[in-house]
Amino acid sequence: MALFLSTYINKVDKKGRVSVPAPFRSVLASQHFSGIVAYASFVNPCIEACGMDRIEHLSQSIDSLDPYSEERDAFAMAILGGSVQLPFDGEGRVLLPELLMEGAGVTEQAIFVGKGATFEIWGPEGFESYAAKARDVAKTQR
Repeated sequence: MALFLSTYINKVDKKGRVSVPAPFRSVLASQHFSGIVAYASFVNPCIEACGMDRIEHLSQSIDSLDPYSEERDAFAMAILGGSVQLPFDGEGRVLLPELLMEGAGVTEQAIFVGKGATFEIWGPEGFESYAAKARDVAKTQR
């Protein structure tokens, strides 16, 4: 399985288009949807994104829950209902929805952070704070 690795900073144009880093596009190249799936992170003030195969895996996990349970309904609404398919344009860019950008503090720059099967898209200020905290936690918990 290919993984999203490293951190990249890309400019966001006035229309909300941003180039997905080439190594991330390479990870996604073998999938049947040419783009990313994005949703508001449940953990951090950022956008979480992945390929369609990851969303299909999450959907299968949700389907394994009791079909009439509150838990299943909540996961389906939050993950599947909150996801947006963002196709690549001819230049490898996606158009980030305004609502997701606002929640992540993304304006003129987007920071792409690889996290294995997924990646996150951050605004610079939020990422600086998060990165410092994450390094401290990693140092203490090593």
